[in-house]
Amino acid sequence: MTGYSGLQIWLIIVALGLGTFLIRFSFLGLVGDRELPPFVLRLLRYTAVAVIPGLVAPLVAWPAATGGQPDAARLLAAAVALGLGVAFRNVLLAIFGGAATLFTVQALLG
Repeated sequence: MTGYSGLQIWLIIVALGLGTFLIRFSFLGLVGDRELPPFVLRLLRYTAVAVIPGLVAPLVAWPAATGGQPDAARLLAAAVALGLGVAFRNVLLAIFGGAATLFTVQALLG
């Protein structure tokens, strides 16, 4: 179906696993026992702020559950999560508030 043989698929999996290990080892294994400069520590605090929207945005803009069409429930849940996050500066409140909004609106709309 994919055009790859079993051996090729396993070689791709091993190569990706090795690449992932080397990327993480370069940071954790080689630099892990040293004190990081203050500017690096300051930048690392923003990792979650950069990663979470990158994971969530495609699920809001092109949700697979609706065939790739944005819907009101997901847009409203994203707006509520954003509003709670900005207003209270609390990630967990934003996540749970957005999830509660999504499930509530979906239940009301059917």
